[in-house]
Amino acid sequence: MDWERPPHRGQGPGVPPDLEQVINRLRQRFSFPSMKGGAFWIVALVVLVLVVGANAYYTVDPQETAVVLRFGRFVRTEGPGLHFKIPFGVETVTKVLTGRVLQREYGYRTVAPGVRSRFVEEGFEEEARMLSGDLNVVDLQWTVQYKIRDPMEYLFRLHDVESTLDDISESVMRRIVGNRFADEVLTVGRASIAEMARQEIQEIMDMYHTGLQIVTVKLQNANPPDPVKAAFNEVNEARQEKERMINEAQQAYNERIPKARGEARQTVTQAEGYATQRINRAIGETTRFRSILDEYEKAPDVTRRRMYLEAMTEFAAKAGNFLVLDSGGAGVLPILDLNQVVRQWAEAGSVPGKAGE
Repeated sequence: MDWERPPHRGQGPGVPPDLEQVINRLRQRFSFPSMKGGAFWIVALVVLVLVVGANAYYTVDPQETAVVLRFGRFVRTEGPGLHFKIPFGVETVTKVLTGRVLQREYGYRTVAPGVRSRFVEEGFEEEARMLSGDLNVVDLQWTVQYKIRDPMEYLFRLHDVESTLDDISESVMRRIVGNRFADEVLTVGRASIAEMARQEIQEIMDMYHTGLQIVTVKLQNANPPDPVKAAFNEVNEARQEKERMINEAQQAYNERIPKARGEARQTVTQAEGYATQRINRAIGETTRFRSILDEYEKAPDVTRRRMYLEAMTEFAAKAGNFLVLDSGGAGVLPILDLNQVVRQWAEAGSVPGKAGE
């Protein structure tokens, strides 16, 4: 065998070929007729440069963030644009949607999104059905909208972040609904439940270092189960009727009470004005009487005559026409009322006795 042969030196038989001879044989075997000498190496270099160039760059969309790994270890993150990397698997790039708001649905699924979206509820009853604090069953459908805030944590700190979000969201929502009455969940408490769920989900996701930011939690539908939905609708209608009657009563109260208060205030004001007028008039008459009394005490005859003449002047102005009779006469002598005759002539448009008539 070969290992039993004695060693030989030089170029005798059994000596392995020289390295230069091996390279020359390989070149002769793989050489092409049209590529002799340095032309082959030039083409090989061009091909190598093209392959390296094709694997040395990458582009990132505006809504993405690129996570660069070097031999599987995190190195850096890159924003939108054109970037370069070390090719041939030395550096690998993973793109994460950090500029888009993502959404997870619970209790239903969207089949065809659009202006008129179509939803499917069958098969997701277990997610939607919950038990309230007063031991009533509620069917609740909600959505969680989130963004990827830290791509490195999203990729490497926790496995299957979306499944973790699903579990945490369902657990938090069931705990919140379980601490409230069914009427509050179905009616006035939906906004507060959604905000409380958002805060608690965000706290738990931060504790797990998932790299997610919870944007909002929306309660889409909150309904009682189908067997009791008719009774619940009747209760809601009764409550709405009650609210309507209360609003109508409040409206009537707002219309009538201010009006009655205004009329009462007007009556009181008129009474106060009348009282003030009567008091002022009484004070004025009292002052006038006292002044007349003082004058009467000084000159009784003169004051009496002056008062008589003032009274007769006022009376004559109001009477218009009056007759003065002699107390000793037997009757009333008919006289010609010249004033009436003049008025008649004026109405007829002519006065008798003028020149030319």
